[in-house]
Amino acid sequence: MSVRLRLSQIILYCEDLAMQVAFYRDVIGLKVTFPQGIEDYSTETFVTFDSDGFSLALHSGGQRLVSEDAPRLVFVVDDIETARDYLRSEGVLMSEIFSPTPGVQVADGRDPEGNRFSIKMTG
Repeated sequence: MSVRLRLSQIILYCEDLAMQVAFYRDVIGLKVTFPQGIEDYSTETFVTFDSDGFSLALHSGGQRLVSEDAPRLVFVVDDIETARDYLRSEGVLMSEIFSPTPGVQVADGRDPEGNRFSIKMTG
């Protein structure tokens, strides 16, 4: 018997949930799926985003103790140079584009609380 496991959600613990919501919603461009229809996220404890069927959840109460050990989020992009330039124009510190394996290009960045993420293009 075989079992297929698919990653469906990553949870990031955040100190400043409202700041993190603004980053993932306004800079990265993810759609908030819960709670919907509010503008002020400062009193929320859990916010989820949809990214083409994958869920990112932000949970309040983080203490920056796990930033270096937190999961790395990877966002697939169609044009890595354009995506990197856009993120840099929004004030995000991004690495140079590199190729860890043939046919794959990656650039690394950090969100406002220091959590690591990457953008990736294949092909």
